[in-house]
Amino acid sequence: MATTLTNKELFWDGIAKIFTEKQADVRLKPCDDKDEEAAIFAHKILLSARSKVFKMIFESDKFKASSMMETVTVEDLNHEELVAFVEFLYSDGAILSGKAKKHVVSLYRAAHKYEIPHLGDLCRYVLISSLRSCNALKVLALSEIPSDDALCDAALKVIKTHKSTISTSAAFKEFAVLHPVLTVKIMKAISLKRKPCVHCQKCKSCDFS
Repeated sequence: MATTLTNKELFWDGIAKIFTEKQADVRLKPCDDKDEEAAIFAHKILLSARSKVFKMIFESDKFKASSMMETVTVEDLNHEELVAFVEFLYSDGAILSGKAKKHVVSLYRAAHKYEIPHLGDLCRYVLISSLRSCNALKVLALSEIPSDDALCDAALKVIKTHKSTISTSAAFKEFAVLHPVLTVKIMKAISLKRKPCVHCQKCKSCDFS
């Protein structure tokens, strides 16, 4: 029995049929594979539309002068991460797939490097949603790469909530050595006291610690 596609699936299926492997004009190679056959076929026009960085790469003299299919090595992504990255670029961009969520940290970095703000927004949402005391330090460090205030504030909030556990952990000691500036930011956030509410300023009954 034939599968009936939704209108949305039909809409994107048309794009997929146009961008077939035969019509590809560039290969993307992951950082962990030297085998040319492992490269992913793609299309300059679509990559350029999604990313300003790819657009600049393809408009460089090297690519303009070449009549052969060029290979671009994506140094920050391994094969699985690159597949998730390319699949997102070819999608409608509504949400991150399960595969993309699995590699959300790498895709967040790639979004910054290749100037794809929408991908960065989706990754930030997933990272904030998955914040826990066990990963807050890593997320805080990640927020420093593109100087992401929203991600930084969310991570600091979790760290402040679990300050007793986090500040005495081995992970925090290692973090302090690697990220001294962020460590100062953590200490300032922890030491900040909440202002007393209007109704309790006189009676001092609120706990401001």
